[in-house]
Amino acid sequence: MSDILGELRALRAGDLPTHGGHTLAYVYDSGLDGLDELAAAAYALASSANGLDPTAFPSLLRMENDLVAAAARLLGGGVGSVTSGGTESCLLAVLAAREARPDIAEPSIVLPSTAHAAFHKAAHLFRVRAVAVPVDPVTFRADPGAMAAAIDDSTVLVVASAPSYAHGVIDPIAPVAAAAARRGVRMHVDACIGGWVLPYFRRLGRPVPEFGFGVEGVTSISVDLHKYAYCPKGVSVLLHADAGLRRGHYFASARWPGYTMLNTTIQSTRSGGPPAAAWAVLRHIGDEGYLRLAEHTLDAVRRLREGIARINGLRVLGEPESTLLAVAATDDGFDLFTVADEMRERGWYVQPQFAFETSPMNLHLTVTAANRGSEAQFLADLATSVDAARERGPVEVDPDVAAFVATLDPDTLTSEQFAGLLAAAGLSGGGALPARMAEINTLLAQARPALRERLLLEFLGGLYQPTS
Repeated sequence: MSDILGELRALRAGDLPTHGGHTLAYVYDSGLDGLDELAAAAYALASSANGLDPTAFPSLLRMENDLVAAAARLLGGGVGSVTSGGTESCLLAVLAAREARPDIAEPSIVLPSTAHAAFHKAAHLFRVRAVAVPVDPVTFRADPGAMAAAIDDSTVLVVASAPSYAHGVIDPIAPVAAAAARRGVRMHVDACIGGWVLPYFRRLGRPVPEFGFGVEGVTSISVDLHKYAYCPKGVSVLLHADAGLRRGHYFASARWPGYTMLNTTIQSTRSGGPPAAAWAVLRHIGDEGYLRLAEHTLDAVRRLREGIARINGLRVLGEPESTLLAVAATDDGFDLFTVADEMRERGWYVQPQFAFETSPMNLHLTVTAANRGSEAQFLADLATSVDAARERGPVEVDPDVAAFVATLDPDTLTSEQFAGLLAAAGLSGGGALPARMAEINTLLAQARPALRERLLLEFLGGLYQPTS
């Protein structure tokens, strides 16, 4: 047994660090001692229980109801379901809205162009048309007038973010919800990131606009507990204003000789581990604990934002109100993809975001409570990385490779063409990536979104192959 765990530890050694605040995307770290051990113990106690049947495992029913109640207290009420994560919560919000309008043959959802890609996934899976509305080119917030104008007789759901992932800004929830209500359309607030931290920011005196059920017209809200509730992945809550609105994402089938299948979410069998771990973490941290964590996070965000403004060549996009920062370049004297590589060499992961509409290429920072205390070192390394990127100069892409990419059609791309591109870019087909990604990211940035999607899907397929 120790040999197996030793092998697992060796495998994990190549991963990004999940603690200490050095990975500013993907993970959320409270910095609290003993929290991992508590969550792991709770997970182990309930991992063999099956959330498929709450009457067989009433402990899971109790814990899920407690999680929903905790979310409802923060966000103004409602009834809810515990899901596997933000994407599933968003999927179910779209599904419930679609199922509530069987009279609409070709339903659509209206969303700002900054809404999370999970809604495009929902549109793809459930055959709903996504109407993406451009946001304000400076603030990156949804434009209430444009959103209202996009609602028509086919619209079953309107979406807004609190905050958006890319820029950390909160959409104007109230006017967008009012526009949806005037047309009798549901309104979903994606608060997967902000739902557990923004209410505490408000208590700390930060002016945070209302985004929960206190806003007239809001019919559903998603909030992830594995983000700023600092629970293990993956636990999210989808709240609806009432049980009637929720019913559309429930599923039942008695049309086979086995048990009558009943599901509240997309999943059937669900381990009791994640909700049990979340339940234990919420009880352990408590309301005052979350207030302190929010205070630490807010302090770290302020210090980082002020420090970034002092670094020659960098600026923060928009006016972020939450915990996310998008850092762009103020001149073309250096390449941000190179800055990301330099930061990686100094032990920090910052996430490159490609240019889209009026949003330039930038580096995404997810700031958590664990970043408090390391702001000075991060900022010093960021300034050094910018200097190093200036010294390296612009990223050069092989003209022949760029020309080859320009000829590719995402609808007809073959595996052979993709293999040729990998070879031309000096990559193997086994999924191994170079230590420095600036050239690859620059090449991807030159590809239009549809082609970039297809190229990355081909690459993803190459990663998931049976081991020999």
